[in-house]
Amino acid sequence: MSKYLLDKFLYTVDRDPALVERYRADPAGTVEWWEAEMANTILNCTPAERTTWLSFTAEERTALAQHDHVTLFGMGAHPFLTLTLFIAMFERDHGPLEYQKAYGKAMEHLSLPYPDIAT
Repeated sequence: MSKYLLDKFLYTVDRDPALVERYRADPAGTVEWWEAEMANTILNCTPAERTTWLSFTAEERTALAQHDHVTLFGMGAHPFLTLTLFIAMFERDHGPLEYQKAYGKAMEHLSLPYPDIAT
């Protein structure tokens, strides 16, 4: 499992409005495409700079494909990254602050110590 790769996915998708819409409409396809095309690129470098060893686990792919922020948090994904991306995807379907409250409610069963979110 790679908390870095989970956070990188959430970060890069959140910063591209076209990817936000793609992830909203086709989450499994977007995760599959992103892992094949983007996972091994190095942030803030030229496209020629790539690694070869990063990939999601089956559990990570499933949680991303299901937009499961609770499971992602349990894996160590940073909650601010899931919250900002998921607000961009789902807030429009809810009234003011409804999505944020539902996000928090889904995580209220968690107690300290929280999963480590350091990468």
